[in-house]
Amino acid sequence: MEQESPITATAFLEPEQVVSLFGLKPGDHVADFGAGHGYFTIPLARVVGNEGRVYAIDVQEHALDVIRAKAQLSHLLNIEYIWADLELAGGSRIKDASCEGVVIANILFQAEKKEALFVEAYRILVSGGRLAVVEGREGSENKMGPVSAVRVSAKAAAEYAATAGFGDMREFDAGTHHYGLVFVKK
Repeated sequence: MEQESPITATAFLEPEQVVSLFGLKPGDHVADFGAGHGYFTIPLARVVGNEGRVYAIDVQEHALDVIRAKAQLSHLLNIEYIWADLELAGGSRIKDASCEGVVIANILFQAEKKEALFVEAYRILVSGGRLAVVEGREGSENKMGPVSAVRVSAKAAAEYAATAGFGDMREFDAGTHHYGLVFVKK
């Protein structure tokens, strides 16, 4: 497992720093699975720029409204908002092989069909596209994250990714409370 440069500015998850480790570039298309309130969506939109596209996908319509408001304040026009259930086959409603990146952050512990998220990510990624997974680190209890009993380990995430067809895993430092993994679509 290859280790990326550590994040040293803070011990907690800093989205701008973490996104910089995903290998995205201006013009890329990236999906933010379980976008929530846009913690990663907004930094992703800045990285891919006006020529790129970010698909903010969430099962809660209100969450997308929050992202829309944040994007308007930041004058970001490159975000598409998709209200969807990612646990369904084709749930993102994004075309096959149309994204260079997918982010799954802090949602695996909530998903009943965790493997479905990895299968959907694989479907929409181009060959060589990257899936970034950021989840709460085991044994890192904090008031903001889920209890250890429901957390998905890095090992389990790697197994879901391998089953979906991903290869070339590398780890990156996502702070003291999270682990970060990047997988490449074969």
